[in-house]
Amino acid sequence: MTNSIKALTFDVFGTVVDWRSSIIEEGERLTNQFGYKVEWEDFADRWRAGYSPAMERVRQGDIPWTDIDNLHRMILDELVIEFALTSMTEKELVNLNRVWHRLKPWDDAVEGLNRLKRRFTVATLSNGNISLLENMARFANLSWDQIFSAENFGHYKPDAETYMGAVSLLGLKAGEVMMVAAHPSDLEAAAENGLRTGYVARPLEWGHGYITDHVSADDFDIVSSDFLDLAAKLGA
Repeated sequence: MTNSIKALTFDVFGTVVDWRSSIIEEGERLTNQFGYKVEWEDFADRWRAGYSPAMERVRQGDIPWTDIDNLHRMILDELVIEFALTSMTEKELVNLNRVWHRLKPWDDAVEGLNRLKRRFTVATLSNGNISLLENMARFANLSWDQIFSAENFGHYKPDAETYMGAVSLLGLKAGEVMMVAAHPSDLEAAAENGLRTGYVARPLEWGHGYITDHVSADDFDIVSSDFLDLAAKLGA
């Protein structure tokens, strides 16, 4: 089954990079520098929680196509009021919003990707916009062969156009591409479009104590504990 795979496309937020710890660290820096008093764990969770509803507004046509940078800023502007951060300057807000360009990779991500790309084309398939993904790749030393974004297709995952658009740009058949993600819903949508699926567990994505989705070994084509395990199971 896996012998036919020629390319791997990766979800990024939560699968490749640790968005939560990165945002908390950025918030703690703001506290140390400017004295902002915020429960940054809660702030990070609330910012991320606004992500799917914001994209859904685009997917349903309630608002025109809006990239993730601007959706993140829309959510941030609401959080500024909710968390009483109204004294932040516009320069500080712009820099904070760009924390999504500066997310740290999980400990296994860089080595795992380097191993996988020896055998496969490795590409992002993220809802993040292209400039965000390019900046993140440089910041986190992520050596992608290709960067595919929902921005390429004017559709956010889980729309079929996103998965099949990446397959088309790779010049492959759906069954020759494996979607890799830490989120079952992303993989289920990919499988509905004929892609192979590789699950990677990220139990700390939402912090300690969060109850993650239960995934069985037969739920997806490959179920792995991290990128190194994924590479081993794919013979890379």
